[in-house]
Amino acid sequence: MAVKLKAIAREDQAKSATRKIRENGQVPGVVYGKAKDAKSIAVDSIELVKTVRDEGRNAIISLDIENGKPVDVMLHEYQMDPIKDELVHVDFYIVNMSEEMDVAVPLHLEGEAHGVKDGGVLQQPLYELQVRAKPGNIPDEISVDVSNLGVGDSIAIADIPAAQNYEFLEDVETTIATVIPPDTLDDVEEAPDENAEPELVDQKGDAQEDR
Repeated sequence: MAVKLKAIAREDQAKSATRKIRENGQVPGVVYGKAKDAKSIAVDSIELVKTVRDEGRNAIISLDIENGKPVDVMLHEYQMDPIKDELVHVDFYIVNMSEEMDVAVPLHLEGEAHGVKDGGVLQQPLYELQVRAKPGNIPDEISVDVSNLGVGDSIAIADIPAAQNYEFLEDVETTIATVIPPDTLDDVEEAPDENAEPELVDQKGDAQEDR
């Protein structure tokens, strides 16, 4: 069941109007979809953050836009102010509940690996997995029990129990968790990266312009 979120239509695209919207505790955004005209909107920043925190990044949201019918959407992209740590813009994508889509789902490792108790170090190469599913079947997260992993053992996507409602898009041989000996970790940390870019000093990015 989709969680509800109210939105207002945003007609004035001037920077001054956008700035006022943010000052009033709202975040400007856009709603768009396949064969759908884009609409400029604004939503309450606190309500949006609460919705994503409670329901998950891939939650289906029933966006109730004033003077219009509610539409089922997902949070597609968002932009943050790196200094204020505040939302400055959001994109919502209108979803078709009967069509599959590709999304990234958080990967969570559960339990304490036996190999860690023996002195090994648990490594998690991936923190998200790409899946294909209908919007209503997208899992909040994918949990994998690593309790039985010993030193030198690993778990691949192929080891995750098959799901009926979604499929993984990555290579099934991709490693998602492994326990390595401590001396191996030291070798990895101390080995120079020949392909590493030289570190940039005192470079500041340009601030993003308001939409």
